[in-house]
Amino acid sequence: MLSHEEQALLRLEIFADLELFIESRGGFASRDELTGFVMRNGLRMPLVDTSRGIRNPQELEATLAIVSASDVGRNNPYDDAIDRESGLLRYSWAQGPVDAGDNRKLLAALETSAPIILFEKPLPNLYVPVFPVYVIDIDLGNRHFIIDLDDSRLRTSRDVTLDKKYVARVVKHRVHQPMFRARVLSAYNKKCAVCTLKYPELLDAAHIISDSDERGLPVVSNGMAMCKIHHAAYDQDFLGVSPDYVVHINERLLADRNGPMLQFGLQAMNGKLLELPSRRDDRPDRDYLAERFAQFGA
Repeated sequence: MLSHEEQALLRLEIFADLELFIESRGGFASRDELTGFVMRNGLRMPLVDTSRGIRNPQELEATLAIVSASDVGRNNPYDDAIDRESGLLRYSWAQGPVDAGDNRKLLAALETSAPIILFEKPLPNLYVPVFPVYVIDIDLGNRHFIIDLDDSRLRTSRDVTLDKKYVARVVKHRVHQPMFRARVLSAYNKKCAVCTLKYPELLDAAHIISDSDERGLPVVSNGMAMCKIHHAAYDQDFLGVSPDYVVHINERLLADRNGPMLQFGLQAMNGKLLELPSRRDDRPDRDYLAERFAQFGA
């Protein structure tokens, strides 16, 4: 068994490698990619178990990762296992005593404050990591471990209350936005809907109705996969998408002459049909597009 210091270092190396790996895939990965995960130093380190929702590598005394799969649909914006008022997730432990089997290492994560990975599973074979998260408490009566999504370490138990606006920002930033991006990029096959760029690292999920609007839920039909330049242009109303899924470029940009990026990256997109998801339910909501397009034309 590795020393405590070696285990802590290995855990941090896993996190660093996972961050690079997951970003190169658009913020999510498949089961096969995670079970076959190989670190940059060549060490094979599966991040999910083939048959269980918990990953307890023999090299570590405490759990490395857990999987939460309570979000049951592509257009369900929130994971019901997460209490959005507190920012806490209840994770049911396996059958048997809390200090035996798989539960033992999750209990060790609580006792040692070891950071772990939470994999949200919004769709079959689509895993979105949230890390680090921490096991901060245990509900013996309901057989739940309490997982804190906030990585600031402001609380040590579920009884510590945090400001609701702060919690809402944490859940939005750490869970809802990554889940929204993963769903949208998956629906668009990791391609920009405007120019078909296929580099996930350069793709965002653009909201049609802003997430600051109460109607701007993080659902696929309220989003479009866009490369960063087209996302920025869309947010600034230099680029618009009409309800018939046609791309429009602002007249000011069309009249300008300022190099190849403007010419080929933006002006050439004017009049182009949007690349749409194959599933009709994933396509942009036409009413939302009409509302947003009116803003573009104003």
